[in-house]
Amino acid sequence: MNPLERVRRRLRGEPVDRPPNFDIYMQRAAHHVGRPLARYYLDHRVLVEANLAVLEAFDLDIVQTISDPYREASDLGLDVEWPEDSLPVRRSLLLREPEDAERLSLVAPEDGRRMSDRLDAVRLLREKVGDDVPVMGWVEGAFALAADLRGDTNVLLDIHDRPEWLKGLLDRLVEIGVAFARAQVAAGAHVIGLGDSMGSLVSPKQYREFVLPHEQRVFAAVKEAGAIPRLHICGNTNRIVPDMARSGAAIVDLDWMVDLRRAAEAFSPHGPAPCGNFDPVAVMLQGTPEEVEQAVRACSAAGGPRHFSAAGCEVPDRTPERNLLAHARALRQIG
Repeated sequence: MNPLERVRRRLRGEPVDRPPNFDIYMQRAAHHVGRPLARYYLDHRVLVEANLAVLEAFDLDIVQTISDPYREASDLGLDVEWPEDSLPVRRSLLLREPEDAERLSLVAPEDGRRMSDRLDAVRLLREKVGDDVPVMGWVEGAFALAADLRGDTNVLLDIHDRPEWLKGLLDRLVEIGVAFARAQVAAGAHVIGLGDSMGSLVSPKQYREFVLPHEQRVFAAVKEAGAIPRLHICGNTNRIVPDMARSGAAIVDLDWMVDLRRAAEAFSPHGPAPCGNFDPVAVMLQGTPEEVEQAVRACSAAGGPRHFSAAGCEVPDRTPERNLLAHARALRQIG
């Protein structure tokens, strides 16, 4: 059974030889092949090299083009600094004042330097793995993209101070997400992940009003294009799990502080498949291989028959290889 078959059967609730390994790799992948982070972020060839290497080394079931939150934002004009081997730094806000949005010019994915680089990554990964391994593209959710351009605090204040203005901005930004998702599917992506990290910082009512409708628009386009939609919201999302189930995602990532069993029950039987959710730091980075295996088995039991195995968020840089191998070993033992 190859990874793509394993994923599709898992989504249908059919028997598989083992649960799929859906860990998210970024910094850890770059350093696994000895590349500085700036090269991973800015050169699709390095991203592809790193993803193929960790796919092979740690028995993953996905290759992915996720790298940083600034693909769309950079092409819209956000000033971002790229240190040689550190995380990107936003130098200034693009939408410091509400009126700055009037000068915002949307860019087609094919014309954006960083968005087109991701399209190149999707094409090259699909060329390398074909239909044996799922290729995952990625987009920023409209709410997260607004925070990238305007700042987290400003966007949270906008909910109260200028809600109609914010909705207008989100309606414009979601068009980029829809176009970028469609372009990645056309380039060969089997899965489109959507990152909306700001979603964990708002109330359920605010999530339903300002976040969920735009996730639904992107995922409707993803499904129409024939790909698998995956939702990723970091942090404590216990309050919005029922609403995340309505996003249209086929797979929903759950961070380590979320009650996985309750989420799986809320998703069952016709909702999304839960993905996660052992602690990426306390377990994957700092734990022993035995602790990793125990956590993997516990999450598998709690997540139910359609569960996808993964740490709650990105695999941290410098995570020991023995722990990554322990994850793969535990999944084979679960069978």
